[in-house]
Amino acid sequence: MDTKTLVGLDIGGTKCAVTLGRYGTDGIKILDKLSFPTTDVGGTIEGLKDGVRKVLGRNSLAREDVSAIGISCGGPLDSRTGVIMSPPNLPGWDNIPITKIMEDEFGVKAAVHNDANACALAEWKFGAGRGTRNMVFMTFGTGLGAGLIIDGKLYAGTNDNAGELGHVRLDAFGPVGYGKAGSFEGFCSGSGIAQLAASMVKERLQMGGKVDWCPDGDLGAITARTVAEAARNGDALAKEVYSVSARYLGKGLSIIIDILNPELVVIGSIYARNEDLFKPLAEEIIAKEALPLASKVCRIVPAALGESIGDYAALSVAADI
Repeated sequence: MDTKTLVGLDIGGTKCAVTLGRYGTDGIKILDKLSFPTTDVGGTIEGLKDGVRKVLGRNSLAREDVSAIGISCGGPLDSRTGVIMSPPNLPGWDNIPITKIMEDEFGVKAAVHNDANACALAEWKFGAGRGTRNMVFMTFGTGLGAGLIIDGKLYAGTNDNAGELGHVRLDAFGPVGYGKAGSFEGFCSGSGIAQLAASMVKERLQMGGKVDWCPDGDLGAITARTVAEAARNGDALAKEVYSVSARYLGKGLSIIIDILNPELVVIGSIYARNEDLFKPLAEEIIAKEALPLASKVCRIVPAALGESIGDYAALSVAADI
């Protein structure tokens, strides 16, 4: 294939990034990147345009050298029309035709996907999912979302709502995630693990016990990271928090395996950093719950792109045009 110059735009609630990449037979190489704080709609859009001009200029490129622009943004959005539709972390972004804005400005094709789908494309094209045809990517960060690669292409659903695994209820009670108690996101996300830990710590404290990793009883200060560190140091309560999350991860993965029959599930962020705390128990549940023929052909692996996945995600949307 010919080498192509691509631009990726990552639009976030607090900051945005413009990434320049070169895509060829050997994969993708990130050439340059700049970031800036997200402000109001107009200011942010002008910042994105100015960022594209700057990265092109300092790499001695013209807009005619760019093959495509890929945009990654939190949903909801319409990837077919290229419209961002009031994401909760982007106040004022109400029906913004972001792809048309960029196409009119730079004269090249642009596309937008929600961040989970963009990350799925990145791990599929350039990360742990290379060479697969049926893959699920799960974010497992502050929240839980997913992107689906089915039969060798991204599947976004009828209106870009495919892969919203965090909303699936796994139990009648439990931490609240995605507005639903006992949801997949409630048990398997940074915010959910913090809720679960706070509940278990509160119970311990009310029974007169103490928790070394929450010495002041400040439940609001508990994070998934602090619990993981305590678990690695051998704290039994912290290990139990992660055991609960791991068991529900296995339960949720069993549903995914039975319905989609993927060959690979790639999980990012908290799972990727703490695979040893999750994998044994999750696989134990999968062995009990999932169809043997389906689970036999499915591997569960951590994401490979690490902290750079946001950069690759937006460029992957461009590469997929």
